[in-house]
Amino acid sequence: MVIAAEYPFLNIFGTMVLFFAWGLWFWMMVVILSDVFRRDDLSGWAKAGWVVLLLVLPFVGALIYLVSNGADMTRRREPRAAVSRADFSGYAGTVAADGGSAGEIQRAKELLDSGAITQSEFERLKTKALA
Repeated sequence: MVIAAEYPFLNIFGTMVLFFAWGLWFWMMVVILSDVFRRDDLSGWAKAGWVVLLLVLPFVGALIYLVSNGADMTRRREPRAAVSRADFSGYAGTVAADGGSAGEIQRAKELLDSGAITQSEFERLKTKALA
């Protein structure tokens, strides 16, 4: 308990703020670097220059990039986000349309009732659907 008494609440709070600020900083660098490498309007040398600036002067480089390209980052990201949303909607629609596990069991039961499969095959399909 002596250790806890020597580390007051504000120190814990300050450490937590620092930890989350570091995580936020790391994520911002990932977003900026991914935007730099996805751009078609920059040459290889310009991309290398941004990377060097972000590594040598990370705070200044990130600030300069966000001020000069912040709005364009959103415009470049929106088409990719729309494609991702459309892909997910299509996938979710196909998964939801077949009824999931209940739909598979119902189709297996119909096959069992029509005599196309045996009881043991039905049990195997039911177990697979529930897994």
